[in-house]
This record gives sequence, structure tokens and C-alpha cells, in this order.
Amino acid sequence: MSDERNRLFDVRLDDRNFVACNPEVEHERRVAIYDLLEDNSFAVNGVDVGPYALRLMSQENRLIFEIADEDGMHIADFPLALSAFRKIVRDYFTVCESYYDAIRSASPSKIEAIDMGRRGLHDEGADILKVKLAEFVNVDESTARRLFTLICVLHVRS
Repeated sequence: MSDERNRLFDVRLDDRNFVACNPEVEHERRVAIYDLLEDNSFAVNGVDVGPYALRLMSQENRLIFEIADEDGMHIADFPLALSAFRKIVRDYFTVCESYYDAIRSASPSKIEAIDMGRRGLHDEGADILKVKLAEFVNVDESTARRLFTLICVLHVRS
């Protein structure tokens, strides 16, 4: 991180529409949030009051990024259409299911091949997210990847 102000210090998911998730999904959520808080780049366009708190929520077919400063003062909301992510999230979940099934019984080479596909879809989803967010906020690749993981968790939860 080059600038301590252009980062997230808190990340939360809106739990109003919570559906009990399987252990793998909850693990992915915890790891993504932990990793985000450890190292991220999150620069809100036209605003320099960071670091920022982020609350992600799904609302009426939109993904809402609610941003606040360290004192809890509301900075902005960034709405993104969930439709932009539906296909990539669906494909990602399909490959993830195959991956978790393969871990139990498949050969290492098959597991590796499925995992490469899973990572490729994850990268594609992160790239889509980074482009969609560019109007509002600039994020680096690893931040976009972790945020995409949280979007996937919200799809499961809503």
C-alpha cells in the first residue's frame, strides 16, 4: 500500500437476507475479508478522506457499495447492477462445486485442472468488477479479486 488513506479499514456484508451457507462459502468470506483488511488499495474518486469502511449489500437487483469514513460519516453509495455478475457468478459456483467434489476423490491432475478453471473465472469476475467500479473507485487486482469473492457470497446469501 502506497497511501494509508486509500484503503479499507473495515469491510462488512449486509446480513439482512442471510441464508445459512455451507462451510466452504463461509470460509471464503472470512478469508476474503481478512485478506482485504491486511492489504488493499481502495481510492474513492474525488474524495480524499480515507481510510474507508465498506458495507456491501444486495438490494433490488443491485449491488450497493456503501462507503463511510473512520468516524462513520457517510461518504457515498455506489450501485452496480447485479445482472453484470450473474453469469460469471453462476459459472464460478458450478466450477467451485466441481472442485470441492474433486478434492474428495479425483486425481491431483484433475483437481489442478479444475482449480485453474476456477481461478480463471475468478479473475474474469474481478476484472469485470474493476471495470464497473472504475467510475466510482480505483482498486488494484488483489482488492478486486477479494471483493469479487464477497459478491459471490452475497449471491449465495440473497
